[in-house]
Amino acid sequence: MTSLIARTFRPADAEQLHAFGYSPLLARLLAARGVRNAEEAQLDFAHLLPPTDLLNINSAAAHLADALSRHKNLVVIADYDCDGATACAVAVRGLRALAKAIGSHSHIDFLVPNRFDYGYGLSPEIVDLAVHLHQTQPNFPKPDLLITVDNGMASIAGVERANALGVPVLITDHHLPADETPNAVSIVNPNQHGCSFASKNLAGVGVMFYVLIATRSELRQRAAFTATEPNLAELLDLVALGTVADVVKLDHNNRILVAQGLRRIRQGKMSAGIGALLQVAGRDFTKASTFDLGFALGPRLNAAGRLDDMTLGIRCLLSDSTHEAEQLAQTLNEMNDERKAIEKQMREEAEVNVAALNVDAHNSICVMHEEFHQGVIGIVAGRLKEKYHRPTIVFAPDGQEFLKGSGRSIPGLHMRDALERLDQIHPGLISKYGGHAMAAGLSIPKINLEPFRAHFAALVAEWLTPEQLTGTVLTDGELYPQEFSLEMAEILRNAGPWGQAFPEPSFDGVFHLKHQKLVGQKHLKMEVEVPGGPRLDAIAFNVDLACWPDASVSQVQLVYRLDINEWRGQRSVQLL
Repeated sequence: MTSLIARTFRPADAEQLHAFGYSPLLARLLAARGVRNAEEAQLDFAHLLPPTDLLNINSAAAHLADALSRHKNLVVIADYDCDGATACAVAVRGLRALAKAIGSHSHIDFLVPNRFDYGYGLSPEIVDLAVHLHQTQPNFPKPDLLITVDNGMASIAGVERANALGVPVLITDHHLPADETPNAVSIVNPNQHGCSFASKNLAGVGVMFYVLIATRSELRQRAAFTATEPNLAELLDLVALGTVADVVKLDHNNRILVAQGLRRIRQGKMSAGIGALLQVAGRDFTKASTFDLGFALGPRLNAAGRLDDMTLGIRCLLSDSTHEAEQLAQTLNEMNDERKAIEKQMREEAEVNVAALNVDAHNSICVMHEEFHQGVIGIVAGRLKEKYHRPTIVFAPDGQEFLKGSGRSIPGLHMRDALERLDQIHPGLISKYGGHAMAAGLSIPKINLEPFRAHFAALVAEWLTPEQLTGTVLTDGELYPQEFSLEMAEILRNAGPWGQAFPEPSFDGVFHLKHQKLVGQKHLKMEVEVPGGPRLDAIAFNVDLACWPDASVSQVQLVYRLDINEWRGQRSVQLL
């Protein structure tokens, strides 16, 4: 069951924004998303938080500056999702640029664990691989320093192994730490204990970007540059992509990073890989948006890590050759098509399991199938969570004795904290876990599936109220008839970036339904009339075919976004 709730805002905030020059509607929209004044609405670099409050940032910068100045070899250990891939590309590109600008002969390369062979993070096995890979691949450097991006906080054993081999580790991450942290030479993570950095929402790529800023400053203070300092803003297209794709909260600081990255993309100042991914996805770079980053580029990159090896995606992002980038992007596109086919089959299997439940009588969903692909379980968990508004965990076999799970949560239940609590009160139930509030991963012995399902359901029942299990749709209320205009749609399009915790404006209202037909076999194309206003095209994607089209319906209540339809050079308002 779903209820409709209007977003609230402080009138004083809206009035201040309006006085600064924002339209009444836009002032209200920004205020409803927590923007309190004009300064918080500004998205230029002058308002970006400085790196100084990041705990250990100066230590990390000094270690990197020392390594580059002494011509040491650096190997970046990446994660296999989009945030990890972009963070790796930012690290490698940035460190290579800094090395070149100071005349360093440091060899900088990367290694990303294959999720099926090594699992997540800097494991002892990955350390051994990184240290000895030069023996079989002469072009790969023997590392003098390992740098983790988007991982490392749980890599206690991996760091111990590296230390035993005489290779120090520098950790950059954003995941929540456990009580024990690795014995690294430096850890930069806004969420680590004792860090006072104001934005706790940096993605892994954002953390690495900040480390590069601090390293450049350190080298500048040492008067180390023998050539023009690198312009680190050239990395912002990658920072924007990783930040949006990792679905971190778009607080003011992240909005600045994303806005600046999108600005560069729209100006054509992006890496060859970003340009190739946009092209293969059929997106116009001059109109690039957070939607393109999150739903066109992100899935294509993630497909490599889900089905095969994220090395392919990172190579695409590192390529300076348009031709090579286009070839790699095409391969990633084909992988994404394969991923979608696998996901479709898995969703159908999962729905069979869920159909056996009376979902209204259950507070959580926990499903497993022997044929599930562990690289796609997170997507399926997300789809089920969205449809049924229940904390959801989907498991796939991970060898003979274990299951690998991916969980997605709803507001009110912190998924990682829930797993931590289960681990505390039921020792041995979970083998390992980690993640965030809304998404987490875990591994359990296969024999523990039924006990886990029962204990998880009991915990959800304890932590969530029946009201929290009722799905809600937040809207920004109704529009006046005169606001259904191209001008307003353009204002809303350009007022972003919109994203996680800063959602794109959506409105609701009752309309006269003048025409309806099915297009693309599953989408409902409509013509609706605003009471006292214009007639408009509207489209609803993936409708319930058992209900629509319905010729008996002449009036509809819609939740919609105000969009612009561009067709054969003509532009018109369209409701999505």
